[in-house]
Amino acid sequence: MSTAPNTLASRQNAGSTMLPQDAGGVLLPLARAAIAAQLGTPLTAREDADWLHTTAASFVTLVQQDQLRGCIGTLEAHRALVADVRANAVAAAFRDPRFKPLAKHEFDAISVQISVLSAVARVSFRDEDDALAQIRPGIDGVIFEYGYHRSTFLPQVWEDFSDPRLFFGHLKRKAGLPPDFWDPAVRLSRYTVNKWRETATG
Repeated sequence: MSTAPNTLASRQNAGSTMLPQDAGGVLLPLARAAIAAQLGTPLTAREDADWLHTTAASFVTLVQQDQLRGCIGTLEAHRALVADVRANAVAAAFRDPRFKPLAKHEFDAISVQISVLSAVARVSFRDEDDALAQIRPGIDGVIFEYGYHRSTFLPQVWEDFSDPRLFFGHLKRKAGLPPDFWDPAVRLSRYTVNKWRETATG
């Protein structure tokens, strides 16, 4: 039977949804068990914690050999955290349009990461420079919206694009717009996360 990596790392940011210190020890096995069930290799995971049934939004990210292997999430909380994590784990593994569905032989090679989001807050700004000055590198996840164009980056993406202008450029590109695009009708929102990740050992 497949088993989850037996260590985990966690990081919590102020302003995020309040969860117990050991929440990752419940959420990570829950996500992995949801994926395993789809592959026909059932795993058991705790679902008895009261806080799992609070309404919350999450993202589940899968990493394989330090490369993204899937990431799907929810920006607005609309269901119990237990259901949100399960659904997003399955979607990240099998329905991320950027990747082929996860194969059974890949299951032990992936590392699961979970981010639980705070409430989303709209950012008020005069222009792009003002917006860039307000966003907190390494802390804020950002939602970019312009017409039907929409994208988001979790706070973890700051590890790849530490410069705010570069971060914004890639966020716009993800939304299908040029990196130097700007318009007064752009809308920005931000959020913080509690996050946990499996850490492979040996």
